[in-house]
Amino acid sequence: MADALMAMVPQYGLWLIALVTFLSCLAVPVPSSLLMVAGGAFAAADDLVLSTTVFAGFFGAVVGDQTGFAIGRKGSTLLKKMGTGGSQRRILFERARNFSANRGGTGVFLTRWLLSPLGPYVNFVSGASGLGWAKFSFYAAAGEFIWVSLYTGLGFVFSGQIEMVVDIAGNISGFLAATTLAIFLGRLALRPAKDQLQGELAPK
Repeated sequence: MADALMAMVPQYGLWLIALVTFLSCLAVPVPSSLLMVAGGAFAAADDLVLSTTVFAGFFGAVVGDQTGFAIGRKGSTLLKKMGTGGSQRRILFERARNFSANRGGTGVFLTRWLLSPLGPYVNFVSGASGLGWAKFSFYAAAGEFIWVSLYTGLGFVFSGQIEMVVDIAGNISGFLAATTLAIFLGRLALRPAKDQLQGELAPK
């Protein structure tokens, strides 16, 4: 699917990039980061304009975040289904809920670009948990700008090695997703031992 979408960038350009970043913020499995890298490469070749390419990705991501936040605010049934779905999705959802509860706006910011696999779920959780809309919007937009600028910029600067950049971008996303899951599973595994130790040390 990624190859087919990248082949469509010269023809549909900005609309495709905006659509894909929008869908990615709603947990739809689309290669948004790779499409932004491709968009940056086409901008370097003067097939697209860099500033409007960045804006298209940023606009789609912001609208996607706002849609996810609104779904979370009003769609408790959907959230319950996500929390009981497949194992990987359920783990991501639980991790997003804990991350959002512990870090608030900072968590929203970090899950736009550094821990992007959690991003869509943090959108839903932020809306459901009552996080203020203005606070969510500020941190989400700041993080999305970094995300879009980073990947589009990589494509623009390294347009001559686009295949290499695409591979690196894919590996980075996979590495961050795996690291996030590993941290969460490690904390779950250590929690019973920690609780037991605290029980033994508690005064009797």
